[in-house]
Amino acid sequence: MASEHLIKDLIAAVEQQNASDLHLGEGRVPSARISSLLIPLEKFGVLSRDDLGTILEDILPTGKKDEFLKNKEVDFSYATHNIRFRGNAFFQQGQIGIALRLIPKHIRTLEELRLPGILETFTRRTQGFFLVVGPVGQGKSTTLASMVELINQERPEHILTIEDPIEYQYEPKKSIIDQREIGIDTNDFHTALVSMVRQDINVVLLGEMRDPETISAAVTAAETGHLVFSTLHTNNAPQTIDRIIDSFPSSQQPQIRTQLSSSLSGIFSQRLIPRIAGGVVPAYELLITNTAVSNLIRESRTHEIPSVIETGSQDGMIDFNRSLADLVRAGEITVENAYHHSLNPKILEKLL
Repeated sequence: MASEHLIKDLIAAVEQQNASDLHLGEGRVPSARISSLLIPLEKFGVLSRDDLGTILEDILPTGKKDEFLKNKEVDFSYATHNIRFRGNAFFQQGQIGIALRLIPKHIRTLEELRLPGILETFTRRTQGFFLVVGPVGQGKSTTLASMVELINQERPEHILTIEDPIEYQYEPKKSIIDQREIGIDTNDFHTALVSMVRQDINVVLLGEMRDPETISAAVTAAETGHLVFSTLHTNNAPQTIDRIIDSFPSSQQPQIRTQLSSSLSGIFSQRLIPRIAGGVVPAYELLITNTAVSNLIRESRTHEIPSVIETGSQDGMIDFNRSLADLVRAGEITVENAYHHSLNPKILEKLL
């Protein structure tokens, strides 16, 4: 089968089966992730080295091909017709592997994503630092895209996204939107963040915070009148705050702790849980920074934040275990899946 037809047929299968990811590797059958489960696409047969090599030739931008051969792995984006993918190509035991994540063209609303409406309040702020966190593949980028699109629809702002690679593509509505891709439009996250000071930016979406320099620049941007959105691969709010602070040398930690206590507006943690009826549904935690939370961050008492979230529902905070319990009672997820995803099953048990 010609590789051009193979990749087209594979993408068609992803669309038809409403899959979120496509996995390709030498010596194995392609697999698609459908409702959180990896399903082999048997009809395509086992892929050869030639299949993978020619597919990469088709989907990798020119500059990324050299980077792949040099670094043995590369992030990239790939678009065909109305479909867009975020991809990673890599070697494993000398063989080529490719992982493709489908990026829907339509940016769904918070309501369509079944996320809490209170997230809208963070899009209407004029400055601050808001983080969406969780493990890989839990919908963080989709949530942030929905929030940025809401700003785009509601008011005239200059929005900047800095991504590696660019995922969702926005159509400017009331806002101006500039999207910069690492390695193509800018050398790195930190450089792009520093440069935005001279670009009259109001809102910035930072795809990742990979190093202390980038984190520091993001926090400073939030302090100096920008609304900053970003992500981290952490499990909950306390871990996120500790991860940020611990990424700095001990001599710099008091300063970043103070900065974070005043600039952080909230942390939203989410997981996609398999639904009983099929598909997935989000469970989530929301920390809203108030005076008590700011003091806990400043005084190195982040271990007390879960208690603030548990008792802060009147302020709009959302406890993760309560979110899981609500889904169980609504018949959306099984008790087993609720316990499997809970970070504190003993507390969940009291809520069920």
